[in-house]
Amino acid sequence: MTEFTPDTVFYAIGDVHGMARALSHLHARILDHHQKTFSNRPAAIIHLGDYVDRGPESRQVIDVIMALEEAAQSNPRLTIVSLRGNHEEMMIGGLGGDPAFLDNWVRNGGGNTLESYVEGDQDQDQVMLNFPRQHADWLKKLPTMITSPQHKFVFVHAGIDPLDFPDCRPQVHLWTRSPRFFRVEHWTSNPALAGVSVVHGHSPTLDHQVEVEIYGTRRRINVDTGAVFGGPLTAVVLDGAAEPVFIQVDTETARVA
Repeated sequence: MTEFTPDTVFYAIGDVHGMARALSHLHARILDHHQKTFSNRPAAIIHLGDYVDRGPESRQVIDVIMALEEAAQSNPRLTIVSLRGNHEEMMIGGLGGDPAFLDNWVRNGGGNTLESYVEGDQDQDQVMLNFPRQHADWLKKLPTMITSPQHKFVFVHAGIDPLDFPDCRPQVHLWTRSPRFFRVEHWTSNPALAGVSVVHGHSPTLDHQVEVEIYGTRRRINVDTGAVFGGPLTAVVLDGAAEPVFIQVDTETARVA
């Protein structure tokens, strides 16, 4: 289990969906912001899942994240956590060989992901047979939720079940769009959620703006601002201050940079 020091500054990144250059730009913006603003404090970058599908650079997104994870191993003041999203879940199923799972994944953007793995004169069937073991192993090890009880932060791809938290099923973490979760006033019956901020993605905001909902001491922050649909790629900065700060990269600008 990953543990964080009391003075950790958190940066949680919303759904990437194959926008590798935008993610690289956002990582650079985050590290620059941290150096200028919190140089004496440790940083934790949390990827909230859905790295693959729909966009053109899914393989490259995984490479970018894995490279940052490797770099962090020699930097005790930088922690990288990468969560599983529902699209990674579908990808794992599709790579497992079951035709039904493969068809479901391809119909939901997996075809774009397979295309990003094509090399030379390969076709997608050959990609399936020779899929990089390192990427497959990485995908299978991704957790579905991480919490920092001392900071009262919960990071998850889609959301939680406010009635069952912290014991809600992993499928809830990956898929939920329940009104019980989205309406924070419904959390009040669970004392485990008192004062808690839940940071998630999965449900792209229609206006490409960050969604922050507050009820009493509870807070829900949605940072899926639809990067693959023309919105920015967004990270929320949580440093213990009352108000979150947001760092964004314009995906169209990053695409041509």
